[in-house]
Amino acid sequence: MNNKRWSGYLIGGIIIVLGIFSMINYNALVKKEELVKLQWNEVQNAYQRRIDFIPNVVNVVKGQADFEQTTLQQLTEARTKAANITVSANEITVEKFNQQSAAQDGLAAATNRLLITVEKYPELKGAAAFKGVQAQLEGTERRIKVARKDFNVAVAEYNSSVRSFPTKLVAGISGFKIKEGFEADAGADKSVEIKF
Repeated sequence: MNNKRWSGYLIGGIIIVLGIFSMINYNALVKKEELVKLQWNEVQNAYQRRIDFIPNVVNVVKGQADFEQTTLQQLTEARTKAANITVSANEITVEKFNQQSAAQDGLAAATNRLLITVEKYPELKGAAAFKGVQAQLEGTERRIKVARKDFNVAVAEYNSSVRSFPTKLVAGISGFKIKEGFEADAGADKSVEIKF
């Protein structure tokens, strides 16, 4: 009779320990997933700053009457496309993530083409208004870079937890899946030659 009682206590103790272990790991995964969402929202915030700032760039450059209108038109179109694609932290999928990244990369490329084109216009390049706008744009791009880096760090920590044993067992049972982070574009390791 005593053996049955001790066996019951032992099994009950094991179940309690496993339950506590599962709760601790589950809560840790939730915290890491929420950090990924927070960092994704910071990326969205930086993207929105870029989108909001582009009209200022266009207005300063439009002041130059003979400036190339096709460059401004391409920048405006890229801004519109980027503004129409947003992904909330609760709906991050690889497809939506890639769509938004492509649109934002297109906006960054159009902005860079504008800055390269401006080099042909010394009176615009020397204008105080343009210098201020250019400095703000550079700051925005740095913010995007930092937000993307922080997002990747949060994703890496989360993925490490999801893939580590024994937390992997809790993650599998609870439905926690590996997440995607930002990757370098193909050819990003090659230097770009800029000619005027």
